[in-house]
Amino acid sequence: MSVLVRLGLRCRELVGMTVDDLDWRRGEMVVRGKAHSFEVLPLPADVGEALAAYLLERGPSTVTRRVFMTVTAPIDAMSATAVNSVIRRACRRIGVPDCGTHRFRHSVATELLARGASLPEIGQLLRHHHVQTTAIYATVDKAALVSLAQPWPGAAR
Repeated sequence: MSVLVRLGLRCRELVGMTVDDLDWRRGEMVVRGKAHSFEVLPLPADVGEALAAYLLERGPSTVTRRVFMTVTAPIDAMSATAVNSVIRRACRRIGVPDCGTHRFRHSVATELLARGASLPEIGQLLRHHHVQTTAIYATVDKAALVSLAQPWPGAAR
């Protein structure tokens, strides 16, 4: 699941993912978003390998086609609440402040910005329709921003 979070998927996109959304031959995955939208994204090799290992370990499901399932009875598709609960428990175990998948999206955006990615590139990864939305997610390192800022047209340097 962490490799998918690294891709910037929203919690509801994670829990809504079905085995039918994974096209192993083409190396693609369908990500279902808000308002019944969907996008076909590349399935990175490491993500595909992690998913394949998880699905093999989990075994076939007779309950649901969803990828992520609970591990305790009653066995069913994981909810967004369950995913965030798992992440919060993991944070406590390693001694870091609680966070959820939404915080991971912010962290991905901030890290990409720090490494020189543009807001439109980050927005594409996070599947935002407006760069203003991406700007909210990407916490700006002001020192790094100065190096990226364009001079005001007509202003003296």
